[in-house]
Amino acid sequence: MSLVKLADRAAAVDGVAPFNEATLFALRDRVRARVLVHQSDPDGRVIAAAYAAGDAPVEIVVDPDRRREGIGRRILDELLADGEHDFWAHGDLPAAQALAASAGLVAGRTLLALRLTFDGPPASERVSEGVTLRTFTPDDVDQVVAVNARAFAHHPEQGAMDRADMERRMASDWFDADGFFVAERDGRVIGFHWTKVEDSVGEVYVVGIDPDAQGGGLGTALTARGLRHLFERGLPVVDLYVEGDNDPALAVYRKLGFVDHARDTLYVLPPTADERHTHP
Repeated sequence: MSLVKLADRAAAVDGVAPFNEATLFALRDRVRARVLVHQSDPDGRVIAAAYAAGDAPVEIVVDPDRRREGIGRRILDELLADGEHDFWAHGDLPAAQALAASAGLVAGRTLLALRLTFDGPPASERVSEGVTLRTFTPDDVDQVVAVNARAFAHHPEQGAMDRADMERRMASDWFDADGFFVAERDGRVIGFHWTKVEDSVGEVYVVGIDPDAQGGGLGTALTARGLRHLFERGLPVVDLYVEGDNDPALAVYRKLGFVDHARDTLYVLPPTADERHTHP
């Protein structure tokens, strides 16, 4: 069984995928792994695996039929001994919480999944004078990548998107240019909202605002435009992911009607006493 098939089995049981989108792209593109650990049964069937590429945190998955056998803990101990210290727990399920606690890991970062269930048409978007919202064209790729880099300069995953990453996503079956909106001022892209639809669920995939254009309600307007598009497609719910400490974004999304739905937690080794000590 391949790692992707193993992940699919776990997702069907858990209701949440053990590998994020970047990992699945890396696996399917056969990107050289920084971490690749797997265990198989006597028949050669992969029953557990850990994977990470580049500097991404490690993700671990155990076959649902082989859980509660200590397999996940053995893999985690091996990785900790090798110097790995960051591990994603998608969905932050009770079993993952228990495994992390048993190994002395603590929550270092939280990614919230929010959900909006439509009970009627969303509010119409309103933009500032001089700003135009329109649908994306292929000529916008470089400007969108540049805005994304500025908007997510301190984000460890999203901020790393380059043109190749964007084109890889645009080649996905779910890509729909009609659900990709850009904000333009004086002929320059200053923000965008990329929506996504899979399995009849809409997603606020990415909303990026150039730092020079923040504070004027552009994020709210772009989000509202995308939500209107998803509503008009007849989708009943829309999901999005946001950092748990991003209070400005959370305020925008909750004002639009989103509520907490799930969470991903990055478990890390706690700092040592020397690392906590600060020098004057």
